[in-house]
Amino acid sequence: MSEEAKKQKQVIIDEIKGKLDGAKSAVLVDYMGITVEQAEILRKKLREANIDYTVYKNTLMKRAIDGTEFAPLAQAMEGPSAIAISKEDATAPARVLSGLIKDFQKMSFKGGVVEGDFYDQDGIGKIALIPGREELIAKFMGSIQSPLSKFARTLVAIAEAKDGGAAPAVEAE
Repeated sequence: MSEEAKKQKQVIIDEIKGKLDGAKSAVLVDYMGITVEQAEILRKKLREANIDYTVYKNTLMKRAIDGTEFAPLAQAMEGPSAIAISKEDATAPARVLSGLIKDFQKMSFKGGVVEGDFYDQDGIGKIALIPGREELIAKFMGSIQSPLSKFARTLVAIAEAKDGGAAPAVEAE
C-alpha cells in the first residue's frame, strides 16, 4: 500500500475517532435496499435530531474504535454498515432509526453502544422504545403537577366549605 493511501485512510480513521469522541451513543445499521429518496429522508431526519450518520468501510471503523468504549461494535460489523452517532441524546439514534426502519421496511439494526454498554440487534430495538429526554421530563413534570393541582383544589374546597361557600378567589401568580 502506498504512503499516500495510508495517509488517506488515517484521515478517515481520525475523522471517525473525532465523531465518537464525547459521543453518548453509536448505532450500526444495515442500510442496503433503501432508495436514494429514502436515504435523503433518512439523512434529513437524523440531521434534524443532531445525529451524525455516515457510511464507512468496516475495516476503518474497526481501527477507529479499537481501544475505545465503542470497541464492542466490531462484533456487529459484517457486511455494509452505516453508523449513527449522537453526542446529545443517547437514545436518539436508535429511536429515529427505528421509525425509519418501520417506514422503509428494508433497513435493520446491527448493534450499538449506548452510554458505554453494548446492545445487540434486539437490545437496540428495545432502546429505541425509550422516550427522548424532553418527553421524559414532560411526563415527570405532568406527574408532579397533577397531584399538586388536586391538592390545591382540595384546599379551595375545604376553605369554601368552612366559609359557607364564600371562599376568597385565589389569584394566579
